[in-house]
Amino acid sequence: MFFPPRRCSAVILALMLSPLVVAARAQEPNCDNAQTQLDMTQCAAREYEAADKALNAQYAAVRKRYSDNEDARKLLRDAQRAWIGFRDAQCDLETLAVRGGSIEPMIRAQCLQRLTEARTKELAVLAQCEEGDLSCV
Repeated sequence: MFFPPRRCSAVILALMLSPLVVAARAQEPNCDNAQTQLDMTQCAAREYEAADKALNAQYAAVRKRYSDNEDARKLLRDAQRAWIGFRDAQCDLETLAVRGGSIEPMIRAQCLQRLTEARTKELAVLAQCEEGDLSCV
């Protein structure tokens, strides 16, 4: 098969540059000194993901605590589902002023992180509360 020199050069150039493109995409943003909106958004998303992971671990701990109480597990599940609805609606409200802008995903991730961290603390109280301890109510 014969390739014209121009086409062959273009193919070779594309093959040579492809590792650079992959490396650039794989580079992690410096979240301590994020300079671009993309980097700031990626950092905010990472922080939210970490908060969500902690929330899921805390939720599992509360479920385990209530392992012998089906009513409590159902109430916990229902409360968590309601909280997710609240969280999403609250973040919709908080991002209303920036809707459609390049900053919206970052503001949303920050809202999700803040509310998720607060919920994690609430669940931690439930996980550690001894039966009959009214300070946990």
